Amino acid sequence: MNLTMPVTLRTVKAWTLLLLFLLVFSSARSSRADDRPNFLVIIADDMGYSDAGCYGGEILTPNLDQLAKGGLRFTHFYNTARCWPTRSALLTGYYPQQIRRDGMPGAPGNFGGRGKRPEWAKTVADYLKAEGYRTYHSGKWHVDGEPTKNGFDRSDPTTRGPGFFETTKKKTRDPKYYETIDTADFAIACLKEHASKFAERPFFEYVAFRAPHFPLHALPEDIERYRGRYTQGWDVLRKERHERQQGLGIDVAELSALEPEVGPPYAFPEHIKLLGTGEINRPLPWEELTEEQKQFQATKMAIHAAMIDRMDREIGRILEQLRSMDVMENTFICFLSDNGASAEIMVRGDGHDTTADMGSAETYLCLGPGFSSAANTPFRRHKTWVHEGGISTPFIVHWPSGIKAKNELRSSMAHVIDIAPTILDLAGVRVEGGQGPPMAGVSLKPGLLKDEVVLHDELWFYHNQNRAYRQGNWKIVYAADSEDGPRTKSDGSKRKEDLSVNWHLYNLSADRAEQHDLADKEPERLKAMASRWEELRSQFLSEATQQ
Repeated sequence: MNLTMPVTLRTVKAWTLLLLFLLVFSSARSSRADDRPNFLVIIADDMGYSDAGCYGGEILTPNLDQLAKGGLRFTHFYNTARCWPTRSALLTGYYPQQIRRDGMPGAPGNFGGRGKRPEWAKTVADYLKAEGYRTYHSGKWHVDGEPTKNGFDRSDPTTRGPGFFETTKKKTRDPKYYETIDTADFAIACLKEHASKFAERPFFEYVAFRAPHFPLHALPEDIERYRGRYTQGWDVLRKERHERQQGLGIDVAELSALEPEVGPPYAFPEHIKLLGTGEINRPLPWEELTEEQKQFQATKMAIHAAMIDRMDREIGRILEQLRSMDVMENTFICFLSDNGASAEIMVRGDGHDTTADMGSAETYLCLGPGFSSAANTPFRRHKTWVHEGGISTPFIVHWPSGIKAKNELRSSMAHVIDIAPTILDLAGVRVEGGQGPPMAGVSLKPGLLKDEVVLHDELWFYHNQNRAYRQGNWKIVYAADSEDGPRTKSDGSKRKEDLSVNWHLYNLSADRAEQHDLADKEPERLKAMASRWEELRSQFLSEATQQ
């Protein structure tokens, strides 16, 4: 049988049309790839709402301030109150309880910091890599699995040990090494490689600084910039920051009262003894402190400030690398903190040497509830609590080619679960429905274009038995610590509870600092909101147990 066919004019025309179609299609795909934005997500650890200059702080953060000046600052943006749940939510678009990455009432033992995500809970890097993006991670990980097995082409978890001066997992110390600089170094190295080998492709870079998380370790020259700055104490600092926030137009009408009865979330009395007589575990009025305590606390705050100052400098180096690659205009940059500033006080790692210089490798210091209250100005409470001080984060967005607005505020209620869906939306990546539920987060794109856009009708919170639920401007919150105790009526008698927990109710449109409990005045609203919190808890538990 003769398998050859005569080549006719019609055949030639058909092949020619097919080749032209393929060329046009290939060109369109290439153009799409060239036009897609790059992404740089930067996250700090234990940084307070008011620490950055553009959120009212006195700490020098010129690079963050410039990003804010050229873009947007969100004033009602939330995290999950703790490091590992926030990071899982950021990378997946789900509440951490939906993907077993934090506990909740009724959850089995495979939930929490050691929980493993279901197969369907992919990271944003997984999705982007499949669509041709190069993906890079530098810094803290604290998510289940390994970065390079969860969508990242390159990764260096630069956390080497309990402190910031360890260069290896064997805790070798080099006086010239500092973790925050190393985190930026690797991020820059990835960008340089990208420019030389993959310039035709867009990138996603996730930079997770550990600063200013404890232990308070900073370079001596950085500490010197702030030495003596905080000797007036946290009472004065809170008022100064609050006044600057009002001048910046940030919608915080009232400064929360200091809460001397609220100390660290975990009691380590023996650890506090190791730290010496300068340490205290309550935010007492500054004038009640001894001179030794004042000096000790002020120096700790100076180190905290130095750590943030250094982080900002390293962010500046990363931004300069973007400029040298001529990609700054089309790189979507966002910055946030994983939780509020920390009231924790403990000694880990190699212990604390009281004779060593504060902030050096031989010391182990934590900020504590006094200056943590100032870092979270104007809000109540700290990391691990779900009052506004624990879950409110600065959120800066900068994307010159995609956002026309400059130096504007956004008051829309948003959450860390929104970062992944926003990135996927802007990259043109469609997430097909799989075994799991739809992402809880939504794209922030409408809120990037104008203010007062409703992105969420409700947000749900839980961590370490602390509970909260926000519905519009109304919020209910419950603190599990004993100091908060059961709520009582104004006459001192116990209120009869319809539910098993003691909720407080606030109208955040007038009381963002959570100072005026309206539970007695709005009992039906409180009951309905508490029931909705429980309904969502049940839903998340059901979703998380899907395989």
